[in-house]
Amino acid sequence: MHPHDAGAFDPARDPDALRLHLTEGAVALGECGLDYHYDHSPRALQRRAFAAQLALAQETGKPVVVHTRDAEDDTAAMVREAGAAGIRGVLHCFTGSHALADAGLGAGWYISFSGIVTFKTWLDEELLRLVPDGRLLVESDAPYLAPAPNRGKRNEPAWVALTAERLAAARDTTAALLGEQVIRNAVTLFDLPEVQQK
Repeated sequence: MHPHDAGAFDPARDPDALRLHLTEGAVALGECGLDYHYDHSPRALQRRAFAAQLALAQETGKPVVVHTRDAEDDTAAMVREAGAAGIRGVLHCFTGSHALADAGLGAGWYISFSGIVTFKTWLDEELLRLVPDGRLLVESDAPYLAPAPNRGKRNEPAWVALTAERLAAARDTTAALLGEQVIRNAVTLFDLPEVQQK
């Protein structure tokens, strides 16, 4: 349950529905987390829904895909606690601080970058190098956040290659090598079948 919808979260009803989806082939729980930018749901209810979903992730052994915006302190605290409890996850579409990235990495989690890193407004090159190879993911976040030069258009999954190229350049590697690494990372995080490389 997205934090925008957390006000409608029913702790007596919703965990059972989510549990059913997780037993029917879902590889992760999410996108869940905290969003204090828009505050579409009260913050206390966001934390309650996020905590319930983290507990469900622990119960089922599934990783969580975490959305966070303008909620760094609370997100970092909950991620640290989750990591200490053995919960796996990814900070998705990451635009946070180095401190939040460190909290996620310290919990053993992954950091995923989207097309935002291709925008002219992206200025944090150091953050793109901060994440270790074995904890890096790249995502499209389609249909949102189309990477340059397609910014403003409906995003397409194929354009994730542009984000990978941008990350590879910042990390002084090739897009092909970075792509192989993030595939291995996704296979590990989401317990996916091994992918046959061409």
